This record gives sequence, C-alpha cells and structure tokens, in this order.
Amino acid sequence: MRALVTGAAGFIGSHLSQRLVREGWEVVGVDALTGYYSPELKRRNLAHLDGTGFTFVEADVLDLSLAEMGAPFDVVFHQAAQPGVRASWSEFPGYVRHNLVATQHLLESCLHSGVGRVVHASSSSVYGEALAPRLAEDALPRPRSPYGVTKRAGEHLIEVYRDNFGLPAVALRYFTVYGPRQRPDMAFSRLLATRLGAPPVPIFGDGEQSRDFTYVDDVVEANWLAAQPGSEPGTYNVAGGSEATVNEVLKLMTAITGGAPDTVTQEAAAGDVRRTSGLTDAARDRLGWSPKVGLEDGLRRQWEWLMGLPAEALAHYSDRS
Repeated sequence: MRALVTGAAGFIGSHLSQRLVREGWEVVGVDALTGYYSPELKRRNLAHLDGTGFTFVEADVLDLSLAEMGAPFDVVFHQAAQPGVRASWSEFPGYVRHNLVATQHLLESCLHSGVGRVVHASSSSVYGEALAPRLAEDALPRPRSPYGVTKRAGEHLIEVYRDNFGLPAVALRYFTVYGPRQRPDMAFSRLLATRLGAPPVPIFGDGEQSRDFTYVDDVVEANWLAAQPGSEPGTYNVAGGSEATVNEVLKLMTAITGGAPDTVTQEAAAGDVRRTSGLTDAARDRLGWSPKVGLEDGLRRQWEWLMGLPAEALAHYSDRS
C-alpha cells in the first residue's frame, strides 16, 4: 500500500507516518515546515522516520501535483493545516489559504490522479459552543472562531467532492489531541513545560471550561481504520472520552509531575468555547474505533517524553516570543 501524508512533520502527521511505515506501507510525507512553530522541532519529528519506507518532500500543498509525485496513491491523509483559534482572528487570509484553498487543490489533484481514498483531519472547533452534553455528528455546526469556520468549510469541500464525483473521503473531527510531540503552543505542552522552567501560562477564565481530550495514538488508530477499503465514507467524531476541566487537568499534572504548573489568570478569550465533548458511536459502529488511552496515562506519557528532550529541543517549549 502507498500513502501520501500532508503535514507529515507535525504532531499528528509524524505519528501517523510512523504507524503506516510500521504496517509496511510506502509513505510519501509532505510538509512546508512553516514558521507557526519551530521547523527544528518538525525536523526532529521526522528523525523518527529514518529508514526504509518513508520519503520526505518539503513543499506547500498548493504546489503539489500528485501525478508528478508518482501517483496513484492508495490513500491520501490530509493532516496539513494552519492551527490555532486565537491567531485566526488577525491572520484569517493565511487560514483560508492553508485550510480551505489548499484542501480544494489537493482534492482536485486526488480526483484526477486515481487516489483510492482521502482521510481528512477536521476539528471539534466546527461545533462551537456545545448545545448538548455530548455532540453527535448531526449536531448543527456553529463555529465560534475564524479557525473553526475554515475547518467546517474544509469538511464541506470533502462532502462536495464525495457527493458530486464519488471520491471516497472521510473527515475526522479531532477533539483536543495531546501526547508526545504535541505542538509547543498547545496547553498541555505549555503547562508541563513550566515544571521544567518555562514561563507561567495564562489560564483564561475560571478554569471550569472543559475539553474532551484525545491521546495521539488513538487519533492515529482512527486514521488507520478510516483508510481501510471497507470503511464507510463520512464524517466522524474522534473524541477520547476523557472530558475534564482545566482545573482538573492542573490537579492531575500536579500529581504526575510532583508540583503545580505555574499559571496566571486572564479573562476568557474570544472564540474559546465553554465545553467540548463528542459522541463516538458512529466511529465505533462504522469504523470499529474506540479510544484506548485515558487522560492520566496519556498525560504521564507526554510528561515522560518532555523530560527526555535534550536542552536545545526543550528550549522551544519555553519560548513565549
């Protein structure tokens, strides 16, 4: 089997590429190594892919021609995106380019290159504020940030190409992914890094906002199952079933690391939602997926990984510039 993974040097993309190579797939990994966070950390992620079965191409998705890259591919995993809710307010054109225009370009190339299946990374941000205790895929999307708007629009493109042209495509809505190699701008990375000398981290609001946290290995497993020939195209929640408030996470981190993360309280930020929690019945019934790693176990693994980083890599988790 042969796969293309966009965003292959990133947090989830590098784990996914490793899994595919381990399963015996031939993988072409594409990443633009943008400066949203350290390209050095992304290159470090790629170091785990040394050996046979993986080829790296440094390129922007908008510059890709799958035909020129040796298509057909059995599966294209589209992990590349511009992340971050808060920055999307001021840098919206970049989010449109990376999350929407690039997705349409890739789908068009897939359509004309004999791609067997597309697995697209979406986000729970498409839902916005939860209007039910746990959200199913048929809940009305009401994104509350420009980032969420672009991710929902990306899902629409997936649906358009699936419905009009029969392109077998799956969209996976990730709920707050964490684990080793998590981006240094993400909350768990920043909070844990304070235990190793990083500056204090702002807690927005009262800390009672909650998220449904999903360990990265469970996300990779969802991608693997969605790529299988018999899996049903559609849109699926990928939620870890480990809902917790920020305050509960801080207590858990204190127990795991032996001390409290260093935090400062700030007002709630625009675009942040009070709660996210997803039902995963559809992924269970149609893909055979269910989360396996609980929050305490996953947090401990992320902490152990962070402590094992060399000083030059850890420095990127302390940089707040």
